[in-house]
Amino acid sequence: MENTDLIPLQYALDTFYFVICGALVMWMAAGFAMLEAGLVRAKNTTEILTKNVTLYAVACVMYMLVGYHIMYSSPEGGFLPSLGFLIGDEHAVEVVAAGGADAPYYSARADFFFQVVFVATAMSIVSGAVAERMKLWAFLAFAVVMTGFIYPVQGFWKWGSGFLNEAGFLDFAGSGVVHLCGASAALAGVLLLGARRGKYGANGQINAIPGANLPLASLGTFILWLGWFGFNGGSQLKMSTIEDANAVASAFLNTNMAAAGGLLAALVCARLLFGKADLTMALNGALAGLVAITAEPVAPSILAATLIGAVGGVLAVAGVVTLDKLKIDDPVGAISVHGLAGIWGLLAVPLSNGDATFAAQLLGIVCIFAWVFGASLVVWGILKVVIGLRVDAEEEYTGVDIAECGMEAYPEFTRKA
Repeated sequence: MENTDLIPLQYALDTFYFVICGALVMWMAAGFAMLEAGLVRAKNTTEILTKNVTLYAVACVMYMLVGYHIMYSSPEGGFLPSLGFLIGDEHAVEVVAAGGADAPYYSARADFFFQVVFVATAMSIVSGAVAERMKLWAFLAFAVVMTGFIYPVQGFWKWGSGFLNEAGFLDFAGSGVVHLCGASAALAGVLLLGARRGKYGANGQINAIPGANLPLASLGTFILWLGWFGFNGGSQLKMSTIEDANAVASAFLNTNMAAAGGLLAALVCARLLFGKADLTMALNGALAGLVAITAEPVAPSILAATLIGAVGGVLAVAGVVTLDKLKIDDPVGAISVHGLAGIWGLLAVPLSNGDATFAAQLLGIVCIFAWVFGASLVVWGILKVVIGLRVDAEEEYTGVDIAECGMEAYPEFTRKA
């Protein structure tokens, strides 16, 4: 029998845990900003930072206006979500205090806060892939549609109890719903945008374009690593019972080990392929490991989590190399890290979770990619016709900081007194 005297305490504890995890995920916005600022050239730093801080604000507003309703206020098992506005009322005190199987165990406002930072994460993936040659306002216009409509529809299919959830598709914290989603939108944008000038030469030549600040990129990776504990640990949704507390601990530890496995595997791969210890590959390997374990961070053993992360790290390196050979220019490796590792993470779920099937996981992968890539391609295409996606050649050569923002991040290094 439920002890109603403990309900207020459990509700408060789970709500507090939820909002703290949400704050950790929000801090990932800083991680993406620092990572991307470190991996682009100095002349494009201000613009990439502007994109990252603004996309977070856009995500918050659009998800509040329409996205949250689309994702969580639609019929169970459906394919088409319901269109509506705003996020609804807070739980009434008497409803919570009454307890019972249907009683909420954390605040509705806490749920919105936790979910909205996930939306911003998906959009952050796009910003790095299209860096150094996209118009700022074209990117922000896409962010409005992505965070308000494209992301919430496929989020409804799984987390909003839509048809993918009914089909048995499992994605604990978002290897598909967040990371594959972001990578799919990024791929559509990159294909229409084209490569940076000078990236690919004649006869298949690939010209490296180094980032300006690897210490900043390393800091961004550590921030993302830290934020991921909230990403995966918070997706347990509560921790006020023994079972939930143990699950949270497993999620934290497995998340950490997957990142370590991904980093080491990517570093070794880079050494074998290039003869050097490539820091950027190591950083992306850690992130790929984190993406891979996100689909199921609780069920695997510690060793299995490490190996899942390691495979993600190898895929990240292979993906970066392959995309370059295909002349698909992704300055930060976002498509490989979040797309390939996201797919692997989803396929790895049945290896540790007996409730998962490969058929259901493949269905989820195909549906998420098809919807997000297709819808994004349409939106990017419309923007290309209406306002254009790309800055002109002179602006790209000078740097989008001056062209789009009118200021430089490092003026003392580029201007003489």
